Amino acid sequence: MVILDGGMGRELQRRGAPFRQPEWSALALTEAPEAVIAVHCAFIEAGAQVITSNSYAVVPFHIGEQRFASEGRDLAMTAGRLARTAADASAQPVQVAGSLPPLFGSYRPDLFQPQRVTEVLTPLLQGLAPYVDLWLAETQSAIAEVQAIHSHLPSDGKPFWVSFTLQDEELDDVPRLRSGETVADATAAVVGMGVQALLFNCSQPEVMGAAIDVARSTIERLGADIAIGAYANAFPPQPKEATANDGLDELREDLGPSGYLAWAKDWSKRGASLLGGCCGIGPGHIAELKRELG
Repeated sequence: MVILDGGMGRELQRRGAPFRQPEWSALALTEAPEAVIAVHCAFIEAGAQVITSNSYAVVPFHIGEQRFASEGRDLAMTAGRLARTAADASAQPVQVAGSLPPLFGSYRPDLFQPQRVTEVLTPLLQGLAPYVDLWLAETQSAIAEVQAIHSHLPSDGKPFWVSFTLQDEELDDVPRLRSGETVADATAAVVGMGVQALLFNCSQPEVMGAAIDVARSTIERLGADIAIGAYANAFPPQPKEATANDGLDELREDLGPSGYLAWAKDWSKRGASLLGGCCGIGPGHIAELKRELG
């Protein structure tokens, strides 16, 4: 079992670091970099073996077009450097995943702009590259988003992990991405890209198990060797018209460390070997995962 970290933004807020919409977690990169390192270190101390760079909000959607054009690469570099600093300070080996977020808005495949991928993605890749051990395209809502990222990755030999966000309202019997595409089709697509890991994140815990089952069976059918993982959030279901920087969602009271652990145990039984948390999942949750599953 590999233990991942939890959500950066809510932990920054909980610790009193500068945090507001629409900049979200990116604000601390310049106003409180020491707080970013402290959160990374807290997750490492809790047992995380992979931490994720605080680059999720380093996109025009959060920091604005003008600031991204002038500072995007430097902010990504700062995010990578801070994560690397925390990882290198650990007595135990810790890998840094370079977060490649939805480039045009979380949960909103309808906002995807393929003609702008190079413009937005390149500064992230260039800034993060010196510091990360692997690339993590996370909270991806559609296959096309991942295909676009994959086509721009540098030829550096670093593993490529993909994490999809899932529909968690208006459900049917088939696990789906927020685009409506099936998890089976998404799994087949990433197998064709040669990814090292397929994960599901930033969705309710309730929808993860079925997605893991479909991913596992599809991977087995295609004869691939790909690790499966999950890191859910602590939000209520997110509607299709959700906009990730409109405000802070309430967190569910039933997803404290013990409540979240119960879900993670189920995902482990279904075949997930990479487990962590997303928004609202803090170091206490990760410590519980490490103690019981790590």
